[in-house]
Amino acid sequence: MRPPATHHHPGTGALHARPHLPAPAPGWSIAADVVVVGSGVAGLTAALRCEAAGLDTVVVTKARLDDGSTRWAQGGIAAALGEGDTPEQHLDDTLVAGAGLCDEQAVRLLVTEGPDAVRRLIATGAHFDESEEGGLELTREGGHHRRRIAHAGGDATGAEISRALVEAVRARGLRTIENALVLDLLTDAEGRTAGVTLHVMGEGQHDGVGAVHAPAVVLATGGMGQVFSATTNPSVSTGDGVALALRAGAEVSDLEFVQFHPTVLFLGADAEGQQPLVSEAVRGEGAHLVDAGGTRFMLGQHELAELAPRDIVAKGIMRRMQEQGAEHMYLDARHFGADMWEHRFPTILAACRAHGLDPVTEPIPVAPAAHYASGGVRTDSHGRTTVPGLYACGEVACTGVHGANRLASNSLLEGLVYAERIVADIAAAHAENGLRARVPQPVPYDEQPAHPLLAPEARFAIQRTMTEGAGVLRSEASLATAAAALDRLHAEARDALAENGKTAEPGVDTWETTNLLCVARVLVAAARLREETRGCHWREDHADRDDTDWRRHIVVRLDPDRTLALHTTDTADFPPTRPHHQEQ
Repeated sequence: MRPPATHHHPGTGALHARPHLPAPAPGWSIAADVVVVGSGVAGLTAALRCEAAGLDTVVVTKARLDDGSTRWAQGGIAAALGEGDTPEQHLDDTLVAGAGLCDEQAVRLLVTEGPDAVRRLIATGAHFDESEEGGLELTREGGHHRRRIAHAGGDATGAEISRALVEAVRARGLRTIENALVLDLLTDAEGRTAGVTLHVMGEGQHDGVGAVHAPAVVLATGGMGQVFSATTNPSVSTGDGVALALRAGAEVSDLEFVQFHPTVLFLGADAEGQQPLVSEAVRGEGAHLVDAGGTRFMLGQHELAELAPRDIVAKGIMRRMQEQGAEHMYLDARHFGADMWEHRFPTILAACRAHGLDPVTEPIPVAPAAHYASGGVRTDSHGRTTVPGLYACGEVACTGVHGANRLASNSLLEGLVYAERIVADIAAAHAENGLRARVPQPVPYDEQPAHPLLAPEARFAIQRTMTEGAGVLRSEASLATAAAALDRLHAEARDALAENGKTAEPGVDTWETTNLLCVARVLVAAARLREETRGCHWREDHADRDDTDWRRHIVVRLDPDRTLALHTTDTADFPPTRPHHQEQ
């Protein structure tokens, strides 16, 4: 039973008393107009557009500039660029995939502004594969009724986009701080954004904990796939941006909708960490999903068979695995031949062969693994969150575009489009109010309460708990078990902080583990509350979609006392309406 709908938005009072991760006080600081946290397609696009608008911009990234999730994207970027395709058709496919929870206006912005955003990306220096006629070579992926996926290097689209953006950032001399884990948002006495604290891990511009003071912060930190044992996400994807936003008082939404990619190379039941992805584009080019007996089990389950939306394909694979007691299914593309594998999918071919498999001569063992967070920090159409001056774009954000299930290859496009929309808003605020004239003074560091830290070894317990209780298949029993285990970890750290004044020693491993616990608790709480099956949220005990009670969003915030507060809101009321622009 859903809780009553509310429309609460936190006010600005007393936001300075919000908890922060225990860490040494900043030993150095720099000032800027804007700090962008993250260096994927969303972050670097935002940074480049900020610089072009004359804004003093600093990019903070957790590893090297090209080490985020964008680099691993294989399939491509979706946009209505092909003959006969239209934004309206792209909108229809996106709404169908989103299973009734997309914000239609947000999707319309995406598909109408997307084609020109891709063209600007090409003008920045990204080279996409071309057809023999000289135009873009487009392919199909799951949920698309048109060939509208632009790709590069066959199956190395993300690597090419990352290369082009990184080269542009370096060519334009933007200030960057690499190998830096962002810790918390700095706010002024009125609760407005005043920058971030960060820890540089020994190789960056500064050592140790420092601060970037700025009246605008753009979160583009990527996903949280490392909350599960097996994921396609890189090791840096520990939910840092969502956890930071929650501690700062921002709202998050739709975190229960974690997309599990249907076809991830199966490396064994005990495999952990980042797993090799087998792009949806392989199915788009005609590969078949089969069981051990060679039967194409997706036929008859959806009109698009293997090219159904990802949630449907993942469920089809899991059902077949359950029926047969199997650990994986197979992706059969032997009919491609060696030439097509080598030219169209060289990255996947190399990954398979590195693990002793040859897809030219044998089917590829595959199983679903955590891939993409459709939810995140709740924003409006300009990327504004419920904290003045804090923006979010890319996978860390929840713009309303993806609904209950992201349409394949919409993620890179969302990063482009909404990064540009954020910069337009910041530039307008700068023109009206003069960002440079007011760098807010943050609340003194020692006046903020500490958040309990978890020991690094708890990370594996969190991942196992989430995989077993909140993975592809969920139920009240599995989610209740997961919630109890996560609550125990939280209570132990909280009690240790209350009794001893400290918990685990501050450091990168403890900060990441604490962030993982934060996002895990929110995900499980939302998944437990949503008593239906919709999109990539699959409840075995509530197998049907329930539009009467659950065509709604679950919105979560972290109260100053570190308790989770959940409420629901109608799809029509999805974007936050707080007018941050005037408050900057």
